[in-house]
Amino acid sequence: MQKVYFDNAATTSVRPEVITRMISVLEEDFGNPSSIHGYGRSAKNHIEQTRKNIANYLGVKASEIIFTSGGTEADNLVLHSAVRDLGVQHIITSKIEHHAVLHTVQEIEANNGIKVSYVNIHQDGGIDYDHLKSLLSTSTEKVLVSLMHVNNEIGTILDIRRVGSLCKDYDALFHSDMVQSIGHLEVNLAELHVDFTAVSAHKFHGPKGVGFAYIRKNSGLKPLIYGGEQERGYRAGTESVHNIVGMDEALRLAYEHLAEEQQYVAAIKRYFVAQLQTQIEGVTFNANGCDPTHCTYTLINVCLPIPEDKAGILLFHLDINGIACSKGSACQSGSSKGSHVLTEILCDEDLKKPSVRFSFSKYNTKEEVDYVIRVLKEFIEN
Repeated sequence: MQKVYFDNAATTSVRPEVITRMISVLEEDFGNPSSIHGYGRSAKNHIEQTRKNIANYLGVKASEIIFTSGGTEADNLVLHSAVRDLGVQHIITSKIEHHAVLHTVQEIEANNGIKVSYVNIHQDGGIDYDHLKSLLSTSTEKVLVSLMHVNNEIGTILDIRRVGSLCKDYDALFHSDMVQSIGHLEVNLAELHVDFTAVSAHKFHGPKGVGFAYIRKNSGLKPLIYGGEQERGYRAGTESVHNIVGMDEALRLAYEHLAEEQQYVAAIKRYFVAQLQTQIEGVTFNANGCDPTHCTYTLINVCLPIPEDKAGILLFHLDINGIACSKGSACQSGSSKGSHVLTEILCDEDLKKPSVRFSFSKYNTKEEVDYVIRVLKEFIEN
C-alpha cells in the first residue's frame, strides 16, 4: 500500500529547511521578546525581521503586519473590531466563505444587531459582481465587505482587484481571507484596495499555530486580546518566536521558488484531471475547476459517479488504502452536515453523489496520481 497525501488545502507538510531554522531558534534564541536583556533582544530581532520580510513580500509597511495564531484569529480580530470600533453596521459576505468568517459574522449579527447581506453566487462558484455593486450602492450604513481570495473547498479565485475598486467607489472597508492564496499566488497589497487580510503559515509548508493579519495603517482597528503591549498593542501575549521564524522561512522559500512550483503543481493537477476524465466515466468537476483562470492550481473538487449506498464509505476506503483527501474543509470534517459551499452551487442530484477535494503540493508526483486513480476505479467498478 502506498501513502499519498492529497489534502494540502487542509494543511501542508513542513519544509525541512523550516524545521531546521525553528530548531535553531528553540535552542539558541529562547528569550522572551519583551525582555530587555540580550536574550530578549535577540528574540525580538527575529520577530521584527520577519515582520519586515513579510511586509516586503506583500508590498506593505512592516507596522501593518500583526502576528496571530492563524487565519481564524485574524478573521475574528478584524470582523469583531470593525463592528465594535469602526462603526460598521452592515457586513456583506457570501454563503461560501470559510466558517472562520461565516460563524463569526453570524455571532456578530446575533449579538450586535447589525445587518448582514449575502452576495449571490453563480453555479460555477464565482460571486455575482453586479449583485455586490447593487448591495454596496443601496446601503446607507457603514459597510465592511468580507470575501475570501481563494475558496478553500472549490478553489474559485475572487477578482480581488475588482472587489477592491467597488469598495473604494462606495467607501466600504474590504476584508479578504487570503489563507489559500498567500504563498501560492503573487499578491501585492499596495496595489489593491484591501484593508484587512488573514493568513496561516501551515498552508504554505510552515508550522501550525501561527499566522498574521494585515491591517491597513490608521484603520482605527483595536485589539481583540488584551494584556501586554505585544504586536503594537493589537494582540497581547508572548509571541511564539520559533513559529514566527518558521513562517518567515516558509514564506521566503514559497516566493523564492514560486514560478517553478506553480508550474509543477499545476502539471500534477492537469494530469490528475486528464486521468480522471479518461478512466472514470461520468466524473465532473465542481465550480468549473479545470479552468486555470477561474480556479487555483492547487486543488480540484471532484463529483464522482458513485451511488448513494456506496458514497458513505468512499473516504474510508481511500484512507485504508493510504490516500488522504477531504470531502470539504478539514474544519468541518467532524460534522455530519454536507458542505455548505457545495450546497450553494450544486443541484440536488449532484449533491447525492460524493464530492471529494484533492489538493496538491510540490511533494506530490504523477505516480501518486496513478495510484489514486487505480484505487478510485476499483472502488467504483466493484
